[in-house]
Amino acid sequence: MKKLMIFAALASVTACSKPAPAPTEAATEAASATPAPSTTENTAADGKSSAGKFKISSHDGKVYMEEDKADGTYVTTLDGKVVDTGKWEQKDPGTFCFTKDAKDAKQECNVEKVEAGKWTTTNAKGEVSTVERVG
Repeated sequence: MKKLMIFAALASVTACSKPAPAPTEAATEAASATPAPSTTENTAADGKSSAGKFKISSHDGKVYMEEDKADGTYVTTLDGKVVDTGKWEQKDPGTFCFTKDAKDAKQECNVEKVEAGKWTTTNAKGEVSTVERVG
């Protein structure tokens, strides 16, 4: 008799529990359509935002000030005078690309890294400049 009561109790608990409904096809498609946030989007080699103001000590000894704006544009000055403008893109923390505001300008990319506390950027010609975040 005890076995019959235990069996009956288990049967009633099982009958009352309902499995979770399967997700609908629309919910599954919506979840897969939402892109995962990028951890490298607009992250510079120093781990901070790519937007900001930077002092760039060029391979040829010139010191430029560059402002990379949050809207994806940049302005570069030398001795307080604008010498370059354009658009920038941070493909990943080690790849900074820019396109100058000039006719037929093509995107150029620099390889950036921080080693021993020194931030460098290397252009396609192999010329290395030092970068410092300012402000």
